Amino acid sequence: MVFMENKTTSVIGGLNLHISILAVGRLKERYLAEAQQEYMKRLKSYAKVVITEVVDEGYAERISPAREEEVKEKETQRLQKHIKQGTYTIALDREGRQLSSEELASMLDSLALQGKSDVTFLIGGSLGLSREIIARADYRLSFSQLTFPHQLMRVILLEQIYRAFKIIKGEPYHK
Repeated sequence: MVFMENKTTSVIGGLNLHISILAVGRLKERYLAEAQQEYMKRLKSYAKVVITEVVDEGYAERISPAREEEVKEKETQRLQKHIKQGTYTIALDREGRQLSSEELASMLDSLALQGKSDVTFLIGGSLGLSREIIARADYRLSFSQLTFPHQLMRVILLEQIYRAFKIIKGEPYHK
């Protein structure tokens, strides 16, 4: 289990915003780990961001539907141990709602204004998240109908969180 944390906390909408990313599996590729580190560094001036990795469940390349559900359930149990009481959970799910960068920024700003200053993003393993954890999430977010490697998805999420803060603060960002 790896914990990476930015020590500073920022104020959006007059409230502190704490962001947790709970992810199945560790970043194995150096370039992804470097990209993650870069976005964590950039986010320091905007928010407290913590990444928690849980072990992914091994499985054979050819997997039965029953074994697939078993793998996702075991990974879900590991994730649930780290979900804090009262946090607003956002499950990354291909079947969730797609938002523009501006809409994601608005959503994070709105959550902070509503006093929901603790937000947790859930990223499943290579098989995705279990139906149980998706159903329990406060929001289901999709970045695309395309399938992305779960490790790359973490970097994409960090970039979008960073972009959201830039939008909220009225700072320039690439369109």
